[in-house]
Amino acid sequence: MSDSAEARACFMKWKYSCHFTFLKQADKNITVICKLCPGEKKLSAAVNSTSNLLKHLTRQHRQSLLSEPSSLSMDNTAATPAKQTKLDFTSATQKVSEGELKKMIAGYVVEEMLPLRTVESPSFRCILNKIPVCGKKAALPDRKTFSTYLDKCYADMEMELKETFESLEYISTTADIWTSHNKSFLGMTAHWIDPSTFVRGHAALACKRVRGRRTYDVIGNEIEQVHSAYGLNSKVTATVTDNGSNFIKAFRMFQKSDSDEESEEDEEVTFTDVEQTLSTESEGQFSLPPHLRCASHTLNLIFHDVEKWLQANEAKFIYRSATSKCSAMWTKANRSSVASELVDNFFKKKLIVPVSTRWNSFHDALSRITDIPLAELNTVCTQFGIKCFTDREYLFLKEYCIVLKPLTVALDILQGEENCYFGILLPTLEILMSRTLALQDELKLTASLPDIIVKAIKVRFSSMMDNKEALLAAVTLPKFKLHWIREEEKKDMVRAMLTTECRGLSLEDQQPAQDHKNPANSTDDFFSFEEDDCTYSAETEVMEYLKSAGSELGVLSQFPRIKAISLRYNTATPSSAPVERLFSLGNLVLTPRRNRLSSERFERLTLMRYNNFFKNNTAK
Repeated sequence: MSDSAEARACFMKWKYSCHFTFLKQADKNITVICKLCPGEKKLSAAVNSTSNLLKHLTRQHRQSLLSEPSSLSMDNTAATPAKQTKLDFTSATQKVSEGELKKMIAGYVVEEMLPLRTVESPSFRCILNKIPVCGKKAALPDRKTFSTYLDKCYADMEMELKETFESLEYISTTADIWTSHNKSFLGMTAHWIDPSTFVRGHAALACKRVRGRRTYDVIGNEIEQVHSAYGLNSKVTATVTDNGSNFIKAFRMFQKSDSDEESEEDEEVTFTDVEQTLSTESEGQFSLPPHLRCASHTLNLIFHDVEKWLQANEAKFIYRSATSKCSAMWTKANRSSVASELVDNFFKKKLIVPVSTRWNSFHDALSRITDIPLAELNTVCTQFGIKCFTDREYLFLKEYCIVLKPLTVALDILQGEENCYFGILLPTLEILMSRTLALQDELKLTASLPDIIVKAIKVRFSSMMDNKEALLAAVTLPKFKLHWIREEEKKDMVRAMLTTECRGLSLEDQQPAQDHKNPANSTDDFFSFEEDDCTYSAETEVMEYLKSAGSELGVLSQFPRIKAISLRYNTATPSSAPVERLFSLGNLVLTPRRNRLSSERFERLTLMRYNNFFKNNTAK
């Protein structure tokens, strides 16, 4: 036998020789062609060692060798380097169960807000086929089967939320209406504070379709149905909405007041026809919780008050000319790609274009312009063909941004969610007014503007400044207590209000114990003075709380009455921004290409995405 035939016969005994075509032998080397590589990839290896070919397989064709029955090795183990024996492709992947695979698919589709037809995509199925599953290979779900599985997951999410709500005493909600693709949706979110850890919790309750006119009675009925579905009618401390007239009227008409309960006791007994009563429809058979107007929307209206003042004041000419030049720059940079590139090259950053629905964007857009030196700004204006800014206009814009900067900070604070409580509202307004007035000495062209802003705040929030719930919510936050109040008389009033509230809690706590006694059989109980002891303990708790150190909510664990009051009044959020974030997610789910998505399916996908149902369950 020739040397070439002997080398071929020796090479064909190698377990991976099926992936190569033997060509020839030259001295002590052989030349082969790789069948797995495109084209004719020629490789060279020693006659007595195939390590070079083995390296090629492990580097270039690892996936093709995963189906091999045994690990990569050579017949001649003595000639194999030690580092190659550590390669183990059988342990490179981990098998998952069929249930885990379904949950992973559902989590991917919901969290990434993908259409349900993704599960039927050939490329997606090709990826799933590469995932090893324990036991028998499960059939990949089609769209209908996957929809049924999502319905089960949504039912599990509802059950978890109801179990969470059952363990809570105080819950607040937010509500708003959103319109997209000629469809209206009522969105609602729930918020609470864990009584043991003081961690703020939140969840989306509904994003349901509202058909027909969005009148006050329709809105009131829909809100009551959502509360009833989760068993929240007796637990909701307040519902926060925007300043829409339909929402305000709904809560004014259907909110149950204390006078209604008293009048029910004084009413005389009257006889009515039961059959006639049941056959006729009656309105007002449900009651809504207390209503709070969104502080962010109310604070946002102050800009309109400032704009009206500027338009009617002697500064209206400079205000109009300065803002018109800014608008011309925004329009030019937004509509012309050449102008946008010029701004990027000259300023190294883009101009911010304001959005009509969010006033913060207008302030940010003006601040971006005033951050540019006047000489460079006028250079760009000249190239745009726009009139240049004068020194007086530039100074006016700078002062305008300085005066309204505290207002934008306050808006950002009130729109928070994780660590934002209702008690933050009044301290924020007080600090906003004081900081705005402190800027008055630095101003020249807008010296009277701080007084206008403070006056607008007092008018817009007149009903909230001395509100009992707002004051108790602020004073029961260890971060504020009474530090934010400057008047001594108001401090004494709030301190007395808190003490009175604590006394009420003490009496309520002892009421069940007194019910078991029989005062008629004992004259000693008639002259009981336990109420004085409760009053003393309540005053002591208030005094100790106000003297305590620490700003975290965990401090409240030492003061049970203060803790109960804080949980009750601080559960609500000061604004309805959370429900607007729900609509932001809904806008990503209900895209123009998915406008045929049913309202029920849209709601379930949006709620599971907002609540991070699959992400939270995977973390567990």
